[in-house]
Amino acid sequence: MANSLITRRNVLLFTLTLLGGVATAYLVSPLIAEPEQPLMHKLGMGGDFTLQSVSGPTSLSEFKGKVSVLYIGYTHCPDVCPTSLAVMSQALEELSPEELEQVQPLFVSVDPERDTPERLAEYGNFFHPKIIGMTGKKAEVDRMVDRYGAFYQKVEMKDSAMGYSVDHSSRIYLINKKGQLSQTLTHATMPEEVAAEIRALL
Repeated sequence: MANSLITRRNVLLFTLTLLGGVATAYLVSPLIAEPEQPLMHKLGMGGDFTLQSVSGPTSLSEFKGKVSVLYIGYTHCPDVCPTSLAVMSQALEELSPEELEQVQPLFVSVDPERDTPERLAEYGNFFHPKIIGMTGKKAEVDRMVDRYGAFYQKVEMKDSAMGYSVDHSSRIYLINKKGQLSQTLTHATMPEEVAAEIRALL
């Protein structure tokens, strides 16, 4: 009986000590956190990249001082890309002219075989005149896609005039004024939510 009481007392003391440690860590953590660095930046996601636009080689770093809104897809996409770019466009329309001046929307194509910089410029302009379309050699695109935690895969379509499609992730990436990836928004995010998240970074 005595041993049982000692064991229970030890368990209780251990539990209280553990809870105290968790509480202390919770209280202290805000003091040692780095709020100016987004979590994704600290995890190594995102970063600068250079691809081809209709204006020539274009780097993300050129837009430091602005919030960049990035989408990765391709122009032959039948549904997901048009929907996401429409959401991006509507979010940009929610902004005031002064806010919009501080934002740069980007569209990176994972289909360089068909998406020339000229085609990307025309396609992006259909959704919003500020969208800059970019692509590059497969190795360059792969490096950029991997850096942002995205993915894509070419799917052969022998019985289709298209020849192939591209399966890909669908996220809107928000990059702060320092050029750091701040967060990603899911395909289901509404335009007003995207606009609110952009404003939070201005």
